[in-house]
Amino acid sequence: MSLLDTLASSFGKSSPEGGGAAPAGLVAVAMEFINNQPGGLTGLIQRFHENGAGDVVSSWIGHGENKPISSDTLTNVLGSGAVSDLAQKAGVSGDQLSGMLASVLPQLVDKATPNGEVPADGKLDLGSVLGSLGGLGGLFGKNEEPKA
Repeated sequence: MSLLDTLASSFGKSSPEGGGAAPAGLVAVAMEFINNQPGGLTGLIQRFHENGAGDVVSSWIGHGENKPISSDTLTNVLGSGAVSDLAQKAGVSGDQLSGMLASVLPQLVDKATPNGEVPADGKLDLGSVLGSLGGLGGLFGKNEEPKA
């Protein structure tokens, strides 16, 4: 099962009338959250280090396999208030959001740092990130190839 399928099931395959964000919406919400951090991606990385998950986030930036993160650890790093706010924006519960972000963030950060470097301004550009993925399919596909 692909990550896209996992996300679709997490969203309960919402009807077009509403009731939940699409995976692309989750990516947009995650990117907005990252960009609104003091320092952008750099600030988020610092939060991971301050909350005991520095090795995990470093694996997403560095070359090689991305270490997984649990939804509980992610909630601890981001803070329950931030998770609740993001969940409200995405139209899902906090538990659903933290689980989905635990799947999406490693790939998003990985793709935003293709050479193992954080963008100079720490900001993520949706077009650039999706362009480096060849569209959303790349974001939700397998992440087993090492970065160039």
